[in-house]
Amino acid sequence: MYLAKVNYKKENVVEVLSSILKDLIDENTVVVCIGTDRAIGDALGPLVGTMLQNSDFKYPVYGTLDNPIHALNIYESIDHIKQIHPNGNFLAIDACLGSKSSIGNIQIREGPILPGKGVGKKLPQIGNHSIVGIVDKIDENNRFSFNNVRLSFIIELAEVISLALLLST
Repeated sequence: MYLAKVNYKKENVVEVLSSILKDLIDENTVVVCIGTDRAIGDALGPLVGTMLQNSDFKYPVYGTLDNPIHALNIYESIDHIKQIHPNGNFLAIDACLGSKSSIGNIQIREGPILPGKGVGKKLPQIGNHSIVGIVDKIDENNRFSFNNVRLSFIIELAEVISLALLLST
């Protein structure tokens, strides 16, 4: 279920997102950012993780540019995080593919992220709630790449998500 669906260019996007996040975040919140910096479109999660870490965000953050959580280490990473935070209220963040008209939308959803789904991978789910940024369109002919995503666009999305999280605490 969607708790929010808002375009990152909307004038009050940070306030809209942070007001919803305030109701989701508690003392057990753990932020898990999924993705890799080896593909610009998939760097949204690690960028958000790094921005939060550099801003002294008061909750634990996993998945940064220096220590990303991606397809090759996601099983061990999630197991490790759940061992450290057995009562964690997990908030997962990831890039997502969608329709062309949805590009630039940030969604807050009830339930977990399904990492890798947009590129045909089956990876473990994570998150009591999730935040996704739609970074590109689904291309049925070439499901295994984020097409021509600009880094400046991904940075803008990451800044909006990071600011919303920082404002919500």
